[in-house]
Amino acid sequence: MIENNFSNYSAWHNRSVLLSSLLKKEAPGFFPKEKVLNDEYGMVQQAIFTDPDDQSGWFHYRWLLDQTVKMDAPLLASSWPAHGSNVILSRNRHSDDRSASPFDSFQSDSGTFPLVLYFNQAVKGVNSSTVTIESSFCTEDLDWKPLLQVSSQFSQVWVTHIRFPEANSQSEESCALEVSVRLSQGIVSSSGFEYSHLTQLAFKVYLCPVDTEQSKKQGRDQILWRDENFSLYQTQSEEPHKSLSIDNLIIHNVDEPMTSNWRAETIANEIATFRELLSETSCKIGKLTLARLLTAHDVIQSQCANKLVNSEEVLELYADLLKLDPTHCQYYKDEHSLVFLQQLTSSKESLLKHCFSHETLASSSIGNYKCLRLNKLSLTRMGSIEKLLWVQMLDLSHNELRSIEGLEALQLLSCLNLSNNKLGSFTALAPLRMLKSLQVLDISYNEIGSHTIDKTRYLCSSPLSHTEETSWSNDENMKGCVNLTSYWDAFLIFKSMSFTQLTILGNTIAGENFKSFLVKVVPTLEWLDGDKLH
Repeated sequence: MIENNFSNYSAWHNRSVLLSSLLKKEAPGFFPKEKVLNDEYGMVQQAIFTDPDDQSGWFHYRWLLDQTVKMDAPLLASSWPAHGSNVILSRNRHSDDRSASPFDSFQSDSGTFPLVLYFNQAVKGVNSSTVTIESSFCTEDLDWKPLLQVSSQFSQVWVTHIRFPEANSQSEESCALEVSVRLSQGIVSSSGFEYSHLTQLAFKVYLCPVDTEQSKKQGRDQILWRDENFSLYQTQSEEPHKSLSIDNLIIHNVDEPMTSNWRAETIANEIATFRELLSETSCKIGKLTLARLLTAHDVIQSQCANKLVNSEEVLELYADLLKLDPTHCQYYKDEHSLVFLQQLTSSKESLLKHCFSHETLASSSIGNYKCLRLNKLSLTRMGSIEKLLWVQMLDLSHNELRSIEGLEALQLLSCLNLSNNKLGSFTALAPLRMLKSLQVLDISYNEIGSHTIDKTRYLCSSPLSHTEETSWSNDENMKGCVNLTSYWDAFLIFKSMSFTQLTILGNTIAGENFKSFLVKVVPTLEWLDGDKLH
């Protein structure tokens, strides 16, 4: 049917569905995968070059590109702590330790630290049987929990918490402990492929002695996000602990050489083909495809080294598409944001340009004064989360974010600034429920309460649903709260949080009734909209 009529959407769609099944089964005549996909490239190119404005063939091409780039078996993309890192842990703040790398220090009042595994696709089967932890101080089976869930069983990110022993308060030296993590078979992707790479992570934990006298002096100062409160983070020439390179933040999985070479060569050939097409005709979907090809080429190359050679050209292509096709501007802005964040996180040098020290936190009980500032970058979507697992203080203010999906993977996050964005509802804040370390949140000057219909519920995946069990009728803190049913979505977000500081002014919902509601829901609050509560 396609040979008789290239403009047949249903035929192209059915072809991709059938080929996906046959390739997965390795059916006779459809193996090896590389040969089948090469033939498909030839056919779809005939359709595209015959009539570049006919979009039916382009949809099949997008499926074909995805098949080329995507790895069948799941891989571990990153982790925190990262392999080879030296993690500095303390139960109280270590404000004088300015020489510590921002990538590998963590303060915990609970005496535990998270172990986060970030896969390249959603998987199930992450448990104490498939993930073995060898440590002198961690001998019990750990409870693994999913974060970025696509279903009840599958998640791209998994987390557990390891309790670290008490350091000797009299010791002047940090106590060094070694932890080894080994992943084995039994982890399966949503498409049915098993985790086949024998992966081992190893990192050292340095326990800082508890300064009991200093702990007594700790207070809860208000955290301000003004520019004058920040200074560019300066690394020291001599550090007591090895500073973690950005290369350690990402797991480099070694693919089979023939497969990897075929993928790189195929993408390179397609880039050359589409450059030729665009030299003859101005086609917006051709520009979009070239941008996807260049991005795919960088993805393949980055598996060997964190080096993006095409990102500037891709950003220019999306900027052109914004002018050529304004009706799809939101999609182009989202893709532009993703590529920009890939570029920003591609090296330690580029990341450190956005790392700042916060003056107030240097004398605060929260304990970490390194802030990643991604403010005023016109971001509409978050990405490259796998490279940001170390972040404890994050400034995303003055962007165009409508969702914060993905931030739930940042298990170390204690301070978050989301002010001056386009968040339209509390549903958009659902990932915050997974961030148990979060103490300071600024969501001022968004659009919460401005929309009568919560569109976020339909646009973004969220753990919130009308079927979720609630226990507010039995909650002692909420008895007598007549506004509970009016703010049920806010209750579902904030009921399990332990904020000490919250800023909500500038939102339509931020009236006196709502503030009174928040004080009851979050009894740990000490600062609300800049006012001291206790």
